[in-house]
Amino acid sequence: MSSGEREPMPELVRPMAATLGELPAPDRDAEFGYEMKWDGLRAVVHVDRGQVRVVSRNERDITEAYPELAALGEALGSTRVVLDGEIVARDRSTGRISFAALQPRIHLRDPSRIQRLSEQVPVTYLAFDLLHLDGHNTMGLPYRERRKLLESVGLSGPHWDTPPNSAGGGANVLAASKQQGLEGIVAKRLDSVYEPGRRSKAWIKVKHAAMQEVVVGGWKPGKGRRAGTIGSLLLGIPGPLGLEYVGQVGTGFTQQILDDLGANLGTLERTTSPFAGALPPADTKDAHWVTPTLVGEVQLSEWTRDGRLRHPTWRGLRPDKSPDEVVRES
Repeated sequence: MSSGEREPMPELVRPMAATLGELPAPDRDAEFGYEMKWDGLRAVVHVDRGQVRVVSRNERDITEAYPELAALGEALGSTRVVLDGEIVARDRSTGRISFAALQPRIHLRDPSRIQRLSEQVPVTYLAFDLLHLDGHNTMGLPYRERRKLLESVGLSGPHWDTPPNSAGGGANVLAASKQQGLEGIVAKRLDSVYEPGRRSKAWIKVKHAAMQEVVVGGWKPGKGRRAGTIGSLLLGIPGPLGLEYVGQVGTGFTQQILDDLGANLGTLERTTSPFAGALPPADTKDAHWVTPTLVGEVQLSEWTRDGRLRHPTWRGLRPDKSPDEVVRES
C-alpha cells in the first residue's frame, strides 16, 4: 500500500455479496482463497481512533446492540480501519457457531436487556476483509493483498478475531467446514477487488445444505399447542411482477422466536395480500396479511416443479437484509 495522499474514512460501505455456486474446478483451485461461511449477521465495523461504529448490511447503526465490540476501539488504539465481517454467537451446549443462538440478540433495543444478554449470549466479530486502513482506501487492492493487510492489523481479542483463510485447497476447506458443522465456505478470487453492494461472481458461496432468504407476506394461526400464536408464515421472493409466493413454513420455531415474530408482525398488519397473483385457497384460509418488509431464512430439501419450497424449516429473521436484496437461489 502506497504512502500517498490520505483519504477520509467512508461513512457507509454496502458489503459485497457472493453468488451461490460450486467449488471451483481443480485446475482453477489455485486462483481462489477459501474462507469458512460464518452463520451470523453481516456487519461493517468502523474504528476511528478508539471510536467503534457497527453498521448492518442494510445500513442500520447497530452499535448499541453489541456492547462487547466497543473494546475493539481501545485494542486498536490510534489505528483507523473499516472492516467487513460477521457477528456470530455460539450454542452454549455444543460450543459451535449457531445462527439460532444469535437470534435473541438481533432485535434488542432495551439497554438493560442488551447488557444482560451480552453476558449470557456473548458475540464475536469475525473480520474477513479490510476496506480502509489509516487514510488509505484498500477496496481497489486484490483480495490477497487486503487479507495480508488485515492480518497485519492483529485482530485477536475476547470478542473479535481474524479467522484463517487458505490460498487453494478448496476441497479440504469444504470438508473441514462440514466437520465443524458450518454452513459451507466462500471461494474468493485472489485477484478480485472489493465491489461495494454488488453480488459478484468473483466470490462464490458453496453450501452443504440448501438455504433461501425469503420475505414474510403473511401468517396463519396455529392449532393445538400452538393455538393463539403463529402456526405458519406465508413466504415470497421478489420477482418481475412483485412478491412471488413460494409457500409456507411451520417448523423451526421456538417459543421465543414465535413471541418475537408476533411482536414484529403485529405492527405490519394489512387487509390485502401483498403477493402477486392468486394463492391456493387452502393457503389463504384464515390468513393474516402483513406489509412485506421482514426478511428471514429457511432451510429446504429442494424446490418443487411449481417453484415452491419443499420441507422448509425456519432459521430466523435476517434484519441485515432488505426485501429487495432477496433473490431465488438455484
